[in-house]
Amino acid sequence: MNFDLSEERQMLQDNLRRFLRSSVTQDMLVEATERSDGHSSQLWKGLVELGVPAALFDAGVGGFGGNGFDLSVVFEEIGRAGVFEPLMESGILAGGLIASLGTPKQQEIVGEIISGRIVTLAHTEQGGRYNLTHVATQAIKGTEGDWVLTGSKSLIVGAPAADLALVSARVSGSVGDPEGITLFLIPLNSEGLSQRSYPLNCGGRAAELRLERVVVPDDQRLGEIGGASSAIEDAHARAAAAQCAEAVGLMEAIKDLTVEYLRTRKQFGQPIGKFQALQHRMADLLIEIEQARSAAINACGHLDAPRAERERQVSAAKNLIGRVARLVVEEAIQMHGGIGMTKEYALGHLAKRLTMVDHRFGDSDFHLERFMMLTAATTAALSM
Repeated sequence: MNFDLSEERQMLQDNLRRFLRSSVTQDMLVEATERSDGHSSQLWKGLVELGVPAALFDAGVGGFGGNGFDLSVVFEEIGRAGVFEPLMESGILAGGLIASLGTPKQQEIVGEIISGRIVTLAHTEQGGRYNLTHVATQAIKGTEGDWVLTGSKSLIVGAPAADLALVSARVSGSVGDPEGITLFLIPLNSEGLSQRSYPLNCGGRAAELRLERVVVPDDQRLGEIGGASSAIEDAHARAAAAQCAEAVGLMEAIKDLTVEYLRTRKQFGQPIGKFQALQHRMADLLIEIEQARSAAINACGHLDAPRAERERQVSAAKNLIGRVARLVVEEAIQMHGGIGMTKEYALGHLAKRLTMVDHRFGDSDFHLERFMMLTAATTAALSM
């Protein structure tokens, strides 16, 4: 299999890396988190002008990418720079669902996302952990043909920067049922909708959303009534694969900082990188990072595979990358010593982001159990 990037993807990678290197500073990242919207409007404008959001969509909705390896190129560079702009939320989660389920009129929002509009997906709820079918928010059909939504959404990343949310709600069934989940487009300034925002440990901001009898017209509903579960799983598979690629970029950035530190930090009259014990630890780290890269490539390459195989490979990658991420953070911090945890030094921010990779879209333990379950189901189906 040829793993070389196509000419178009190589150009996208080069341009994006060059732009991020010249634009992103540690002070900018700290300042963006402290802003009320949790992101840098200047950096976001630059990403849009480069066409980065367009790379997350296929040509059918106005993009020029959308393939798993397009996601990989974009998010590896995002990770390498330690950036937390809401590309994942707007381009893959909310934008991807609008592109797959929306009417032609609703799909016009995808063009707005490509042009810089920020939309977020409000799906997760307290108590749901990583269960995508855990939806307690209720949607009841009103007498005028509209819908009335009541419930709450938790840890909605990017909500403070967005003006529109794609909200999941249950029209039938009980909490945990795959059937009965529907998606609604809701402006975040709607009557009855309130949000409480807060900074995230890894940079950026999220919010808790509360819906108190929010009235939503039926033309703001996406797809068939009660049939959104499969599309939500598809979008989260793409997001998890993209986060695996982002983790690889973070690992590469942390590795580069650590190697440079080992070359320049002196002890007993020589660089500490000459000590054999540290050389062995660094060599082990490089091997693990290459395994993580292979896992991310494998996950992105299976996004168009049948559902069972796609989910199995995504879980395998997420499990491995979660374990490697923990090792990379621990080793890098130890080899740096106290400087590795200072706010002013880039490693501290990168380490926080890499640590949190394991806690979004399912941690390593969750995906190990899920991989075993999916493998057993596949084996049983083949033996019949």
